[in-house]
Amino acid sequence: MITGVGVDVVDLARFERTLAHTPRLRERLFADSERGLPVRSLAARFAAKEALRKALGRSDGLIWTDIEIVPNEHGDPDFRLHGDVADVVASHGVQRLHLSMTHDAGVAIAFVVAEGGSEFLGGGADV
Repeated sequence: MITGVGVDVVDLARFERTLAHTPRLRERLFADSERGLPVRSLAARFAAKEALRKALGRSDGLIWTDIEIVPNEHGDPDFRLHGDVADVVASHGVQRLHLSMTHDAGVAIAFVVAEGGSEFLGGGADV
């Protein structure tokens, strides 16, 4: 059962300016493994984290660095959740998260579908 859907879009030029203007933002938004990536990849990961928040229908208890975007065994983007974020997702009855990301034509977009067995209405990778 789909328990939530989230989508987000990020303007690449604006995101790059924001990162340049606020250098510590990388540390607040991204896990260590993500920080060295190109801006377009960071923007797609930020969109994915926002899309997850939207799929869950709330942002309390979500710490950006506890949401890590990693390749799965097939090389596709997947979530690796840590700390309180993993607990929040599990408390919503989410059993699997599906993530799709892209960047082109000056934007980065991410789409998240949350699956679970509960009746939670808010938000595929196994959680």
